[in-house]
Amino acid sequence: MDRIPVNDTIIYSLARLVDDAQKDRRDPSHSDIEFQLNRAALHRVDPNKDGSPVGKAKRLRTVLNWAIENEIAKAEKLAAGIISSVKSCGGFRNSSPNFVGADAIADLSAALRPEGVVLGEDGSMSPVALDSLSGRNLSQALRGYVNRAKKGIEDAALAVGTSKDLMEAVAAHVIQELWGSYPSTANFPSLLGQAFIALEMATPEQIPAQGEHQRCRMERSLYETACSINNLRNKQGTGHGRPWVPDLRPAEAKAAVEFIGTISELMLDNLERKKP
Repeated sequence: MDRIPVNDTIIYSLARLVDDAQKDRRDPSHSDIEFQLNRAALHRVDPNKDGSPVGKAKRLRTVLNWAIENEIAKAEKLAAGIISSVKSCGGFRNSSPNFVGADAIADLSAALRPEGVVLGEDGSMSPVALDSLSGRNLSQALRGYVNRAKKGIEDAALAVGTSKDLMEAVAAHVIQELWGSYPSTANFPSLLGQAFIALEMATPEQIPAQGEHQRCRMERSLYETACSINNLRNKQGTGHGRPWVPDLRPAEAKAAVEFIGTISELMLDNLERKKP
């Protein structure tokens, strides 16, 4: 994986991988970290660029804390690069002088898993296979993708490890949880419509009733928005390229991903309300 999700807990755990303040010096070195900063195009916010140098852990925390607020995609690229750098130095190998410690590895693994990433004991990274999860575990993994989608991160439009995109995966999960099974051959509008009905959310097929809550109008609009976004998907894609039709502008794609996150989050919240 060339990018991984980043949050405050993950930043703290990553910093522990490079922190050698209380130990003999170990790699990755400052120059290794600088290489990853340049690779992620975050060198301009490096505190060691000018002024008094700071330690490796503080250096990494400073850059990542800035990046998650300003350029999240670059933060994700840097985080994955740091793990790869630690791995290449032997940081995940018990017999190596650069071994970061079992506790540090376990803490990072625990921080990444709710965000949909499996960290192996050898430092390998792979997405959680959503098809292998169910119930609360699947809800938790889907929320990891939802959080990234709400930030406009394009690859969150695809639920990694499954043939479904995020909204389709959430809709199928909702129906499975509330009705016991879902129609695997249904097209997207039908699947989403059934999920909305299961969640007692209004769809355009339901004629507005006198005195109904104003949220029903919003829910119908969200259904239409979801279907329009689905029509913008590149149905010929393999999952490795840009998931949108070729003439979609970057700003439009970003907005579409953010809508995916918002609609998916509302569906998961309503699922949790109905099935606490």
